[in-house]
Amino acid sequence: MQTYPFYTTLPVQIGDVNYGGHAGNDKYLLFFHEARLRYFRELGVTEADIGDGVSLTQVEAHIVYKNEAFYGDELVIGVKITDISRASFKVEYFISRKSDDAVIGNGYTVLAGFDYRTHRLKKIPASFVDKVSARQAE
Repeated sequence: MQTYPFYTTLPVQIGDVNYGGHAGNDKYLLFFHEARLRYFRELGVTEADIGDGVSLTQVEAHIVYKNEAFYGDELVIGVKITDISRASFKVEYFISRKSDDAVIGNGYTVLAGFDYRTHRLKKIPASFVDKVSARQAE
């Protein structure tokens, strides 16, 4: 397993399970989102304001499904931020099952700085880049 600067655990809840008896494919984006919000909280930012009044919007998502996750499973989700550019960055995720370390999936989302008042892209603030760099260097 790769090393990530942030890990959190999430249970697979009954609302996550589809007719196949496992976590639905659409729920993985929710797992990613919850883990990302927890990481941002640790960084002292939110998606509504990562610094300098800059918000975020998701512009891309990619998911690789490796194994099934079932109701009651505890998932361990690793999160890291990579590829920071002027107006966007990638958030990478790794999901495993706590009970047996089985790889459940991985993927990434790309988030862009955004101003919801003007509906225009915004530069990723240096303060955010500094927080990410400091946390990921630990």
